[in-house]
Amino acid sequence: MPLDATSHVRIARPSRDLAAAEKFWREGLGLSVQFRTQGGTEPGEHDLLMLGWPGAAWHLELVHEPDHPVTPQPTEEDLLVLYVDEEVPQEAVARLEAHGGRRVLSPNPYWNEWGVTVEDPDGYRLVLCRRGWHNE
Repeated sequence: MPLDATSHVRIARPSRDLAAAEKFWREGLGLSVQFRTQGGTEPGEHDLLMLGWPGAAWHLELVHEPDHPVTPQPTEEDLLVLYVDEEVPQEAVARLEAHGGRRVLSPNPYWNEWGVTVEDPDGYRLVLCRRGWHNE
């Protein structure tokens, strides 16, 4: 398969608590569990949760190694931006908050003007942008 615009994207991140992360991304945003596994007893094995929308060209991979957890270290600029192409539905923001998210202001005024930023339980930021993405 060529490396081009049809290539699938995986966003991989550590998580402190996969159950809390799943609640946010699945119940809050509406992603589906694509794959899940629990690590065994061998060094380096880890718990893994992959979430995405069926048919999407991307998915989110969250990992947790119970014996040697990696602490997530997101910054204010580590963003996953979803372009809504309309006003951000306030019920979607409320659902994200009800499932472990925390609405925050962005240090970048662009995202405050054009969207809503919500931190997931690990501190990573999701931006729901009311603008559309039109790739020419």
